[in-house]
Amino acid sequence: MEPRPTIAAPVEQSVVDAGLYRMGRRVESPATVADASRRRRDEPGTMAWIGLLRPADTQLLALAEEFGLHEVAVEDAIVAHQRPKLERYGDTLFAVLRAARYRDDLEEVEFGEIHLFVGADFVITVRHSQSPDLAAVRLRMEADPELLSRGPEAVLYAILDSVVDGYAPVVAGLQKDIDEIETQVFGGDPKVSRRIYELSQEVIEFQRATRPLLPMLDALVAGFDKFRTDQELQRYLRDVADHATTVAERVDGFHQMLGDILTVNATLVNQAQNEEIKRLTEASYGQNEEIKRVSAWAAILFAPTLIGTVYGMNFDFMPELHWELGYPFALALMLLTSVGLFVSFKARGWL
Repeated sequence: MEPRPTIAAPVEQSVVDAGLYRMGRRVESPATVADASRRRRDEPGTMAWIGLLRPADTQLLALAEEFGLHEVAVEDAIVAHQRPKLERYGDTLFAVLRAARYRDDLEEVEFGEIHLFVGADFVITVRHSQSPDLAAVRLRMEADPELLSRGPEAVLYAILDSVVDGYAPVVAGLQKDIDEIETQVFGGDPKVSRRIYELSQEVIEFQRATRPLLPMLDALVAGFDKFRTDQELQRYLRDVADHATTVAERVDGFHQMLGDILTVNATLVNQAQNEEIKRLTEASYGQNEEIKRVSAWAAILFAPTLIGTVYGMNFDFMPELHWELGYPFALALMLLTSVGLFVSFKARGWL
């Protein structure tokens, strides 16, 4: 094992981007987190926006001390793998979001996780994976100073909107996969059951990412008056809530569809198995009929062969050996035996 460093790495090593904003415009990119924290405290109307990627425990703890973050929220951000949620710790809002993207090359959904600390004059984002890339969100906000000037809640809205908008390609990809699975099911593909199961797991995981968003957004909407949220942001957040509701309903529909498809596939597999059993039974019946015919003719031919064999032994002391009618009698016995066997087998349906 490699020795653990005796000195913790500075938090700046995990900072992807950090900026100070005033009136919706970027005024500075501080060299250190401490500078960003000091400037936003000393200069009223200044907002700090700091993005972190895979910070170490010590780095996140240092950041928490600088910005006064609640230890419980920090612990959640360190552990990661949290379900989407929204909690308030004093004046700081802590949110966990799960982003998703559809990978066409693998035909699967890839999930990412974002932790947000939203204060009165700062926004801190923590990611433990490369996706989602929040650089586009920052560029979008910096290109719209009017929206960015509305403060940290505007950044929260933009990130929520980006995450929810990112669900649309995932929904389209899952719909495409379900359509392909339906074709496979009715085409009799034996591998389709495994694909249904795998896609069901992705849909369930997607549900876990989207379902909690609805109560989160409801909580934000419910707090508009209490926290005096900007009227324009209220409209934006309601729009995000509508989109999230649509996505959640589509995902619930996918889950139901996959359950129905799995039932149909099981029915079709049972039907195919029954048809195969029927075919094998018919083939077995046909083989039995052939065996009956072969056995019947073998028995018919065996009788005269047996008689001919007995009388062809040429022993000196045999009954009727020197009888003048012995030959016609043997022929007649062969014929009668064969006819009798033929009539008997015919009556039983063997011939």
